[in-house]
Amino acid sequence: MKKERSLSQILFEPKTIDAVAPVSKVVFYLILGLWTLVCLFPLYWLVVTSLKLPIHVNDGPMYLPGIDFKPSLHAWKYIFVDLGNDTLRPYLNTVLVSLASSVIAVVIGSMAGYALTRIAYRPKLGSILLFILTVILMIVAVVRFGLAWQIAVASGLALFILLLTTVGRRFRKSLHNTDIAFFMISQRILPPVAVVIPIYVLFQRFGLLDTHAALVITYVAVNLPIVVWLMRDFFDSVPVDLEESASLDGASRYRIFFTIVLPLAKPGLAATFLLVLILCWNEYLIALFLSTANAQTLPLLVAAQNATRGPQWWYMSVLIIIMVVPVVAITVVLQRFITRGLLIGAVKG
Repeated sequence: MKKERSLSQILFEPKTIDAVAPVSKVVFYLILGLWTLVCLFPLYWLVVTSLKLPIHVNDGPMYLPGIDFKPSLHAWKYIFVDLGNDTLRPYLNTVLVSLASSVIAVVIGSMAGYALTRIAYRPKLGSILLFILTVILMIVAVVRFGLAWQIAVASGLALFILLLTTVGRRFRKSLHNTDIAFFMISQRILPPVAVVIPIYVLFQRFGLLDTHAALVITYVAVNLPIVVWLMRDFFDSVPVDLEESASLDGASRYRIFFTIVLPLAKPGLAATFLLVLILCWNEYLIALFLSTANAQTLPLLVAAQNATRGPQWWYMSVLIIIMVVPVVAITVVLQRFITRGLLIGAVKG
């Protein structure tokens, strides 16, 4: 005879081991609902603020269009019609620089991360110090003595090769792959403001200030350590047996990397690309120093709305919305790709 359950058992105990009790389910949904509200309210606030006139913003918190205030497209008209090219140019600059930087960083960083997991490196510490010394001498020659950078680079390379073939042979202490990986990720500890002025002087000497090339090169250099560190962990999870089998069949290392390793590391590639894209998309400090008008990005345009009369929240809301929408769309696409790639990559062999 089946034993009847009491009211407390019905409310607080699940019927089966894979079920959830009714009270627990209600609590879970309440927590998820509150967290969803916390996450989505800033976006709702942006949309509402973009539909307000300045007088409505200054009157205090009003969140219900058509009830608390009369909606207006004044801010949208100003950003897209009155500003016109002043909005389109920074937007296109942001898209171009962010996508180019992310793709280049992921391509180079993926190959470097794979090399650190499969190839044993033993660079001598003294040789690295000689290279750093040579670079410093080239920079001093260009900045302090006005030497042409082409001559400085050629002379520096010749000097480095000479030192490497003579003095470099006497060095004994070597680094390992883990030391190289840690050194690369440690570059992210350095505050960007500490190096942005030397970078500014460097690009000024090369005549690359306020260009897409300057932003792309700097963004790639800044985000490359993150790509190497993340992709190194993803490549570690790829079975070495597959590569050894392909190698026995005559496949080269490059063919193994592009046809076997990369398809299995698709979730890592997608996640890393998304992270780097967000970092490049929202970068402000580097863009502030290296661009003025031609290569200006959206974060600078948003900051420019803080005028002498104070922050113009209605204009800033419109700009932030058009900044957020593409990233959210790319995130949704890559999230599906990551999920599908995880299921594919879970099948070994």
